[in-house]
Amino acid sequence: MKSVLYWLLAIVITLVAVIYQRKTGPTYDKKLSVEVNNTPYEVKLVRSIEIGSNNGVKLSIDDKNIEARLFYKKFLSDDSYQSVDFVYKKKPVDSYLMNKVFKITEEKGWFAPVPEQPAAGKIQYYLEITDSNGTKTYMEKTPVVIRFKGAVPSSVLAPHIFFMFFAMLLGNLAGIMAVFRHRRYTFYTTITLITLLIGGMILGPIVQLYAFGEAWAGVPFAWDLTDNKTLVAFIFWILAFVMNRKKERPVYTIVASIVMLIVYSIPHSMYGSQLDPETGKIIQGWIQLLII
Repeated sequence: MKSVLYWLLAIVITLVAVIYQRKTGPTYDKKLSVEVNNTPYEVKLVRSIEIGSNNGVKLSIDDKNIEARLFYKKFLSDDSYQSVDFVYKKKPVDSYLMNKVFKITEEKGWFAPVPEQPAAGKIQYYLEITDSNGTKTYMEKTPVVIRFKGAVPSSVLAPHIFFMFFAMLLGNLAGIMAVFRHRRYTFYTTITLITLLIGGMILGPIVQLYAFGEAWAGVPFAWDLTDNKTLVAFIFWILAFVMNRKKERPVYTIVASIVMLIVYSIPHSMYGSQLDPETGKIIQGWIQLLII
């Protein structure tokens, strides 16, 4: 009965952390509330585009009696903003299955193209909407940033996501069991280490290679926060595994579990790889933070 409760608690903690990360990550769509012709809408502004997808910025506003304009420029550049009109249209929706594309449905709304950038390149943008009540400008002071990335095969991305999620779940379970001195905590410490090795240290770099052309952008080569936080968690789980091999030392598993929870609470892709608009070279992590 206690084991069931431990599992339930671990699942709840994992789901809360995952939901928090999805709401705060810099590559997930940014939600924006707008009012058009006295009708409220909640639109999602894109912050990540796959190279070759021909995707742009979409406004899910089902009202043809407006005008909208997008202002954009390269991120961190001294360029002047350029502008392009949004166009109302119906657009086929690509449905993917094992990298095969099936156009089976369509979506309608206002669409504006943005110039495609190389992997890790970024575009910042804001917009204005004109309706019967006048013109309103959105996000001008805090522009939305799009990062471009290469396509990652689902055969790589799906297991990466699975093993990272599973590693967190097992890590939470091992930590909870260690707190209550459950006899199986050492077993789950070992399984957590294995799943994190597969998901974070093997599949993670492969995903990074497909998306940004670099397998590893963390220490000692650069300061990509996503790579480095995975490395920190992995080191702590190695320590927990080693220290519990010959003698039970639950404190190490508890600490590793806490570190992993902190690591997973850091939004995915925050301070990640990006292209320097001046040199054309990829820069990472805290370099970006210092520039900002």
